[in-house]
Amino acid sequence: MDQKKIGSFLRELRKEKGLTQEQLAELTGVSNRSVSRWETGTNLPDLDILIQLADHYNVELREILDGERKDVQMDKETRETVLKAADYSNMSKMDFSRKVLYFFIAGLVADAGYMILLFSDAGEKFDFLSGLCLGIMTGVLILGVIYNSRYMSKLRALKLRLLGKAPDGEK
Repeated sequence: MDQKKIGSFLRELRKEKGLTQEQLAELTGVSNRSVSRWETGTNLPDLDILIQLADHYNVELREILDGERKDVQMDKETRETVLKAADYSNMSKMDFSRKVLYFFIAGLVADAGYMILLFSDAGEKFDFLSGLCLGIMTGVLILGVIYNSRYMSKLRALKLRLLGKAPDGEK
């Protein structure tokens, strides 16, 4: 696969639809920077976004991956295989999101425990426990920052797909 060829083809398709990079970013639930990276060939979109782009541009996934238009339509079996792969990818993301939710709940419980110990007379007796709660809260905060910096836009798009709602601007 030639990423630069794919990138220029994605740029060509976007311009044919009369979209700006910002509009495409909103449509796919990613940042403008991600769209720019796709179009320069630096990065490629995730498989589920590639499928979304193929549907939006009314081209076959194979055409995007080859970086050029083809006359032959993708057969039904190949399309089903690609959709199953995208579903698997989404399931992996959901598992990751579930794990992050468990960490968040642990952080809330640790926060409540720390606050109780901090403002109660027993706080000095339980220095280790209050330090443990503070450490858990800090870890969860760091995890939240990392998670939101890399995955928030993908999580939003996944949530919309799961709810059966299309992002703004998509039919």
